Amino acid sequence: MQSSWLNTTMMKTMNNSSYMQQLIITTLFLLLTVSPVTGRNYYIYVTAESQDEVHVVKFDGEKATVIKDIPVGVWPLEIEGPHGLTISPDGKYWYLSLAHGFPFGHVYKYETGSDKMVDRVELGLFPATMQISTATGLLYVVNFNLHGEHEPSTISIVDPEEMIEVKRVETGVMPHGSRLTNDGLKQYSVAMMSGTLYELDVLQFDISRTLFTGRKKQMNMQGSMDHKNSMKKNTMHKIPKEKPTWVYPHPADTHVYVVNNGTDNVVEIDLGNWAITRQFKTGKGPYNCEVSQDGKYLVVTYKSAAKTGIWDLNTGQELVRLKNTRRVTHGVVISPDSRYAFVSVEGIRGEPGSVDVFDLENLTLVDHAEVGKQAGGIAFWKMED
Repeated sequence: MQSSWLNTTMMKTMNNSSYMQQLIITTLFLLLTVSPVTGRNYYIYVTAESQDEVHVVKFDGEKATVIKDIPVGVWPLEIEGPHGLTISPDGKYWYLSLAHGFPFGHVYKYETGSDKMVDRVELGLFPATMQISTATGLLYVVNFNLHGEHEPSTISIVDPEEMIEVKRVETGVMPHGSRLTNDGLKQYSVAMMSGTLYELDVLQFDISRTLFTGRKKQMNMQGSMDHKNSMKKNTMHKIPKEKPTWVYPHPADTHVYVVNNGTDNVVEIDLGNWAITRQFKTGKGPYNCEVSQDGKYLVVTYKSAAKTGIWDLNTGQELVRLKNTRRVTHGVVISPDSRYAFVSVEGIRGEPGSVDVFDLENLTLVDHAEVGKQAGGIAFWKMED
């Protein structure tokens, strides 16, 4: 029917020899024959640590926009420092670590969408990064502990339904970055002032292996007894220069990638051999990293350089090093379709923070959204077509 109508209309236009009519018919033809482009919206949560706010950012493939500001904390005259963020596997809840407690920090539970606070639980000193295991359903939170002497800290294991801490497991000094394998069976965390990667067996509720994140020092141990003995010795050692800040597993759960902030590199660790297999020399002050779900890209934030590096994991080469819109680059999260990387940038002094959006296919900065001061923790919520 459309073809017949077009033929008739086009004949009339030709007979009239009207330029305007020809233009109208051409436009109609294009509208009827060209398939519409389906857009996709991406939603993330990001913290503003010096403003006690969490923002919801929407990105439509072209423009990033803050669509909601969520005040957090319970002390209106104090900065409580929202730091870590994670979304439950079913997408129904988000969890937030408020680091500066009296004296201990808390993890808060909120509903996604409504962003209504559900409950909270008190944990250790300065709770930081966290994630829920798909195998146990429990939430694993590292307690960074910025206060006092350099001494071993802990991982808090929390029941996210009841918001009750069920156990604490001792690790190293100032554990910060932590992530679970995709099967949910192992949790990996790194302690900055111990220079060590820790593997937590989520079924055994204990540390199963540890590994020094540098190449020169030999520190490869299995079993909780070896770990505890090593920690007693570690407390007397000088601070390692590696200062690891982040760890992220490959989607195939064969390797993890550890960011050594102090030595400006990322090391790839083979989980089968429990050894470093590759080293990526980065920009100055690498801080966080993430691997795309298709296994192609490693995205690393360079905190001191105010840049973001995109690496090809197959070749081990850095594809591009892009400047961020603010100083002090912080966290990164990649969309599940492996298309975009969302990077939180703190800013300096009175500047607002920002969320920078990078296109991983075209290797470009697409857009950014201004958020609150000291943008930090960042988590991907959902995609919508």
